[in-house]
Amino acid sequence: MAGYQTNLRLTLPLTCVILEVILIILFAVLVEYDHETDAKLWHKHLLQHNDSNYNNDFYYRYPSFQDVHVMIFVGFGFLMTFLQRYGFSSVAFNFLIAAFALQWATLMQGFFHGMHGGKIHIGVESMINADFCTGSVLISFGALLGKTSPVQLLLMAVFEVTLFATNEYILLSILQAKDAGGSMTIHTFGAYFGLVVARVLYRPQLDKSKHKNCSVYHSDLFAMIGTIYLWMFWPSFNSAITAHGDDQHRTVMNTYYSLAACTLATFAMSSLVGPGGKLDMVHIQNAALAGGVAVGTAGEMMLTPFGSMAVGFLAGTISTLGYKFLSPVMEKKLKIQDTCGVHNLHGMPGILGAVVGAVTASLATREVYGDGMEDVFPEIYAGNFSASEQGVRQAISLAVTLGMALVGGVIVGFILKLPIYSGPPDTICFEDAIYWEVPGEMESQEELGTVMSEEVQKPLNS
Repeated sequence: MAGYQTNLRLTLPLTCVILEVILIILFAVLVEYDHETDAKLWHKHLLQHNDSNYNNDFYYRYPSFQDVHVMIFVGFGFLMTFLQRYGFSSVAFNFLIAAFALQWATLMQGFFHGMHGGKIHIGVESMINADFCTGSVLISFGALLGKTSPVQLLLMAVFEVTLFATNEYILLSILQAKDAGGSMTIHTFGAYFGLVVARVLYRPQLDKSKHKNCSVYHSDLFAMIGTIYLWMFWPSFNSAITAHGDDQHRTVMNTYYSLAACTLATFAMSSLVGPGGKLDMVHIQNAALAGGVAVGTAGEMMLTPFGSMAVGFLAGTISTLGYKFLSPVMEKKLKIQDTCGVHNLHGMPGILGAVVGAVTASLATREVYGDGMEDVFPEIYAGNFSASEQGVRQAISLAVTLGMALVGGVIVGFILKLPIYSGPPDTICFEDAIYWEVPGEMESQEELGTVMSEEVQKPLNS
């Protein structure tokens, strides 16, 4: 491209090839099929238990996995296409990060949860969990959208997946917290990790690219496609790994009603705070999804339809108000340049979901849950601790998640700040033409090249 050249010809191929070769070697050494995927072990199981192929977990979990997979690659990808000149990068970098992260997550989560005789056993449930971890990375990507190179994003994924798996193990295995839909492990962690990285990578002259940090009619329409996909499939996301039967049924229903109430709150608040009562497409694209985030932790609990709707309505309200009033303050006062507003969609609703989960858990009784207590709160059912102690563990888990995200984000942010990753200069952020061959109607190569040439000698974040 005239006037400006990245060093992606060297750094991106090297990064992709090295990472994938390492993954292939680790999979060869450490990973094998679980007993429901391995031909020999599954047919041995069928003979020993006189079982049917249709009882393989694949038939119970794969529909949910496919829904979650669509959310990761279509929902998140298209939700980020609102930037007028960053559509290629939004969808394709989302694609790249997700493809790497799901492989790395399989290994990292396997080290903590799936080791059997020195091997990581994988099946459809491990695929779902890997997608969950990938979702957290993509949330962080939203905070950095338009301001980072694909090499930086891949390196961020390496570290974030590792930290995610560690945090998940602490919460779910050591603290015995419940977080089926990932309000804490996925949304809160991903949001605050990304926000801290964005703060470390603060760009003091980003105003020079401000005219590109906005949408046009068709880009907002594409982003709304992502919203609709996410909205439709979020019940599957929250219920994908819950216990079969009433637990999964209840989680879907709680999420379903929470999202519906959240959408009404979003439209109401957007019109209330908008000039002349007009709706803001940013609010509808994002805040309408906050109900799915906020009901994640308590989704499998006996939250009741009324409780789910109340949580969703509150989530939509705080998310919309966050976009209107809090985001400008965070950028001006705290110097956090949050491109997608992940604090409003994932951060605050994630914390709300964690609090709702802690309160709901502390109120759990055998009279309400009956024998179903064993699925939802096995430690309470076994008498290892009380409902109030479960609530305390849920609250501690939120604190641990925030601590891991904030500390990890600072460390990773400084690693990504090194001026060797082909990051864009402040004056040409949010621009596809830095990394892609783009159609001529976006902007003439000569005009863009003139702007880029002024920055060619400036190091990243100088």
